[in-house]
Amino acid sequence: MLANFLIGLREGLEAALVVSILVAYLVKSGRRELLPRIWAGVGLAVGVALAFGAALTFGPRGLTFEAQEAIGGTLSLVAVAFVTWMIFWMLTAARGLGAELRGQVDRAADAGRWSLALVAMLAVGREGLETALFLWAATQAGTRDAAGSVTPTWEPLVGALLGILVAVLLGHLIYRGAVRLNLTAFFTWTGAFLIVVAGGVLAYGIHDLQEAGILPGLHSLAFDVSDVIPPSSWYGTLLKGVFNFSPATTRLEALAWVVYVVPVGLLFLFRTRIPTSRPTPAAS
Repeated sequence: MLANFLIGLREGLEAALVVSILVAYLVKSGRRELLPRIWAGVGLAVGVALAFGAALTFGPRGLTFEAQEAIGGTLSLVAVAFVTWMIFWMLTAARGLGAELRGQVDRAADAGRWSLALVAMLAVGREGLETALFLWAATQAGTRDAAGSVTPTWEPLVGALLGILVAVLLGHLIYRGAVRLNLTAFFTWTGAFLIVVAGGVLAYGIHDLQEAGILPGLHSLAFDVSDVIPPSSWYGTLLKGVFNFSPATTRLEALAWVVYVVPVGLLFLFRTRIPTSRPTPAAS
């Protein structure tokens, strides 16, 4: 639940910051009459994200087991790609996000009636689609029994919902000026944590593709610590829910985890340590 709480918090806070910037700019520029268009775009983005999540959840039902595993594994890989892109995008784009959004608002306000709604929908919708896809992958990870079947759990959805609610509250407080949140530190720490979480989702996706018969090595285990960390124990459940850790891990799963987490983690550490140049007074 903790991993999904942080996913909901991070993605929700990104969306909340975008909405706060859009609303604050319209209010400060004396264009309050355009606010309903922003909220219409936000509502449409939420609806699209919910519909996308429902399609992911109910779409594969009725297919064969192999087809479901193939779809689940492929979408897990796509989710990892999206979340990795999101982590690095925030490192570079967050500093200029406000100016970029204000420019889009000015252009959209002059372009047409629904242009502002489209700007809000695209800005918030990207976060919603990423969240729906990654949470779906985490939910499918659920708990795996001895036969290998997966029973999705409701904890990821509850954790994500709590994270989104906290993000909305923080976004409101930031807009009101009541909270001065160090966003750089927030996105750095959560980004590092999500790299490990994404590594677990990647390993789980590889396992799905092995069960679908697309990848080999389903019965070739790198390790099996089920006696030390029983899947039904509280700490086994905790490791599964947070990091998608499987006590019985195949060699290909372990290799995929290492090949992803080590280079991506080192690149992330390198990018966070790059000093940023301060703007000159004229540029400020």
